[in-house]
Amino acid sequence: MYNFLHGILEDKKGGEIFTLFGFWHFFYIALAVALAAGTVLLLKKRSCDAKSRVVRCFGDISFYMYVADFFLMPLAYGEIDIEKLPFHACTATCLACFLAYRVPALAKYRISLTRLAFISNLVYLIYPAGVMWHAVAPLSYRVIQTLLFHTVMTVYGFLTLAYEHDAVCAKSVRRDLCVIVVMTAWAVLGNYAYNGESGEYSHFFNWFFVVRDPFYALPEGVAPFVMPFLNIALFFSVEMLVHLVILCLGKSQRISNPKM
Repeated sequence: MYNFLHGILEDKKGGEIFTLFGFWHFFYIALAVALAAGTVLLLKKRSCDAKSRVVRCFGDISFYMYVADFFLMPLAYGEIDIEKLPFHACTATCLACFLAYRVPALAKYRISLTRLAFISNLVYLIYPAGVMWHAVAPLSYRVIQTLLFHTVMTVYGFLTLAYEHDAVCAKSVRRDLCVIVVMTAWAVLGNYAYNGESGEYSHFFNWFFVVRDPFYALPEGVAPFVMPFLNIALFFSVEMLVHLVILCLGKSQRISNPKM
């Protein structure tokens, strides 16, 4: 049974491979856009409660996809890839958003968590380095699972911001910053806990790019002291830009519809 399932899920080498801005990359980007636009159209005349249920459903689906991957990885790769532990922004926010619906203490941070999830997953869809490094066929399990997971998370984030965006105030800004700082500290903890060599164990991780920058432009001795603060500054700036865009869209909508 294992041999059969492994043959289906293993990385497919040779022939066409998944490449940056190739046909299959644009296909997954188009899928995310179509899924988001189609859901918005379907929910256009639905109640706020119905919209909230659909948003939550997308969040739950992404979490279940993430958990299921741990059971499928041994069939696909012969082992569980600890790179998939929740220390990257995408996987960490997936878990955190799922818990935010169920843990009262996290509920007030859910929108801020989702904002970070939307940005980080969108960035991955645009530059899916994790699958490109393996140079495998576009229809390999690795590519399909990874891109679909980030697609669902991106759509979840988009729908949340479209339907449940919180009012911009000092409190929401502080929560955004708090979430980014905590996520960065969590990634630092993960990297320094799991990086190292002991016996047959030898791994170097760069979760959330807090140890080295994505393009390895900074010197190795400097990057760990710069990247955590650079990540915080960059993601916080982008989140403030998202706030501004939503504020502008809301203002233009009120101008075009004075009754609102």
